[in-house]
Amino acid sequence: MSIKVLVTGGAGYLGSTLVPLLLEKGYEVTVLDSFMFQQNSLMECCANPKFSVVNGDTRDPEVLKPLVEGKDYIIPLAALVGAPLCKRDAIGAETVNRDAIKTLTELMSKEQRLLIPITNSGYGVGEEGVYCTEETPLRPISHYGRVKVEAEEIAMAFGNTISFRLATVFGMSPRMRMDLLVNDFTYRAVKDRFIVIFEGHFKRNYIHVRDVARAFLHGMENFDSMKNEAYNVGLSDANLSKLELCARIKEHVPSFTVLEAPLGEDPDKRDYIVSNEKIEKTGFKPIHSLDDGIQELIKGYTILTNSKYANV
Repeated sequence: MSIKVLVTGGAGYLGSTLVPLLLEKGYEVTVLDSFMFQQNSLMECCANPKFSVVNGDTRDPEVLKPLVEGKDYIIPLAALVGAPLCKRDAIGAETVNRDAIKTLTELMSKEQRLLIPITNSGYGVGEEGVYCTEETPLRPISHYGRVKVEAEEIAMAFGNTISFRLATVFGMSPRMRMDLLVNDFTYRAVKDRFIVIFEGHFKRNYIHVRDVARAFLHGMENFDSMKNEAYNVGLSDANLSKLELCARIKEHVPSFTVLEAPLGEDPDKRDYIVSNEKIEKTGFKPIHSLDDGIQELIKGYTILTNSKYANV
């Protein structure tokens, strides 16, 4: 009998990479998505008899209830992602990113398994030279970070849960996002040939979207030994400041000019370095480097123009 998986937000940036991978592994996958960005990223999945899709709102218990029933794994990817979008739609951020998780856990049985993505921006501002581990206190500074931390608390209280605290994700996806930091900076290098950086010393961690999808598969395959824990998911060799990131991009686009502004503030004030040792000890290792991602983004940007491929 096939293992059944419900993925909310399955047509998004991460979901449209994860869902085909789940189908390839033989899982029976149901996607719930509102298609708010009018994306068609799952069209190729429609030919697979193990794929089904519902156009609906993850906040609606009447929509959720029949979809949750009988599923072995629930992966709630539906979210308003990023500090700028959540600042612009604060109520939407609360109802989608947090309250929908509460509704979901109330509909689930204790035997069903939950794997939830949380941003590691919950660490807020770390101490210089000190790695944030899963034991580090969460001190989110953005509305996005706060509601995602609250969602993690709800999920962990449910039990039978794995929480993935994701680094800033990058790379090409069938439902592309150009507003993510690596994706954005690489786009500017390719198209504009210059960028103006605010607070360029701020550091954060990064991870390829395909490695995030692999982390979810790893969690499903090792659920019993990993459950009821949070795991940082990032590249251990990619705790970089924005200026260091720009220098890496410039290695691939030599004409890229980087200007650091003496005035101005970054709207996303996070600044920390992260340890990914805990998930690595479970046997998971990323296989896509930052340079791999930059190279594929350069190719992708010969195809895409920055119009609808962003959340803001």
